[in-house]
Amino acid sequence: MDWKKAQPNPLMMATLLGLTAIAAPAIAQTAPTRTPAAASSPAPVRVDEGYLLGSGDRVKIDIFGVPEYSGEYQVMSDGSINLPLAGGVVVQGLTMRQASDTLARRYSEYLTRPVITVSLLTARPIQVAVSGEVARPGTYTTTLNDIGIPTLSRMIQMAGGIKQSADLRQVEVVRRRPGGGGTQTFKVDLAKLLKGGDLGQDVQLRDGDSVIVPASTAMNFDQSSELATSSLGASFDRPISIIVAGEVNRPGPQTVRGESISQTDPAVATTPGQPTTITQRLKAPTITRALQQAGGITQRANIRDIEVRRTVSSGEQTIRVNLMSLLREGDGKQDIILQEGDRIIVPMATAGVTPEDAAIMGRGVISPELITVNVVGQVEKPGAIQIPPYTTMNQALLAAGGFARGARRSSVEFIRLQPNGAVERRQIALDFSRGIDQAKNPPLQAGDTIVVGKTGFQTFTEGIGSVLGPALGIFGIFR
Repeated sequence: MDWKKAQPNPLMMATLLGLTAIAAPAIAQTAPTRTPAAASSPAPVRVDEGYLLGSGDRVKIDIFGVPEYSGEYQVMSDGSINLPLAGGVVVQGLTMRQASDTLARRYSEYLTRPVITVSLLTARPIQVAVSGEVARPGTYTTTLNDIGIPTLSRMIQMAGGIKQSADLRQVEVVRRRPGGGGTQTFKVDLAKLLKGGDLGQDVQLRDGDSVIVPASTAMNFDQSSELATSSLGASFDRPISIIVAGEVNRPGPQTVRGESISQTDPAVATTPGQPTTITQRLKAPTITRALQQAGGITQRANIRDIEVRRTVSSGEQTIRVNLMSLLREGDGKQDIILQEGDRIIVPMATAGVTPEDAAIMGRGVISPELITVNVVGQVEKPGAIQIPPYTTMNQALLAAGGFARGARRSSVEFIRLQPNGAVERRQIALDFSRGIDQAKNPPLQAGDTIVVGKTGFQTFTEGIGSVLGPALGIFGIFR
């Protein structure tokens, strides 16, 4: 028997017997540079059991009964820790428990039943990808020291908030499995967080997670206002660019900003007898705000079937809006909140406007305050006049001062330029007892012209005057 092989390892004997004086020289020759454990070491960072170690993490390793090997270590760029005696040990992608077990197996070659604890002192920057229906998709980097353990809601806020087109019930988090075993995907219902305060839905995120906020297949009117006023909703402190087409007075690209609203701030204490503190907040840009920006609707508009076409991550989303329900019944859900790139299409009504609808639409916020029409011919104040929307032809004649001397009072000529460029021109018999009627007393549109002609006798006398005028002048000379 070889006596030298039978001799125990001096370092192992020193460790087992607690003879630190013997172990110290060997440690000095084999241990790499590290920070020894000390009472002034920072407190470990509290992370969940699923936290995976990676390059840049700083950990504390405690080997029970062997303080010489304990200390603080940096996870290197290759994912390994350079340890005394054990050398390089790869801990990349391992949890704290898995790293402790790995180190224990490595040190079991030198120590008898080693008890090793790995704790995190300083976490590396954490990267999380956020995509889908958020204001600013991309990859975001944070540290545990900045905001604590990053949660789903915090990372969504960093990405600018959730858009109106999102499906809050189907948010996905894609996560790497420990040890490089692929990925796992689980769904989160953020609607439960908004409605019921279910903090279980606000999951903690890990380095390398991907958050996917999908687009909804249909507009959720109930969720829209809740999302806009929550901390998860996309911010509307900047104007958005949209397009308004169809039956509006100024169709085309529009820049819409949320309406500024004054309100009392209850968070700011006021001294008795002093004025109440007033703060300003921005209301989300809505479809009615956009129609106002576009000059209001025309009298041809069908506000019961307005379309909002929205580009989302999965294609295009079409939302139908009934603004007559908003004006008639106060259905605030129809005044949907807009987002960047929306296209609003106001169709033309195929049937005539009823007197009841005209009265409601004329007073609505989506109609212009005044429109300009022309009343010419034999009226007291001929020319362009400004009248409220849905004013009828008979009312416009009265607004122009009524008939002048010699006017033909039985009928007028009505002229309208159609959207396709054609000119509608017709004679309309006058009946001042008739209400709004597309055929007999049409509601006017911007640019309409009413021509009041002369009576036959007035035309005859003017013609005679033009013929006999020179002769009458000669007779005047002789007189």
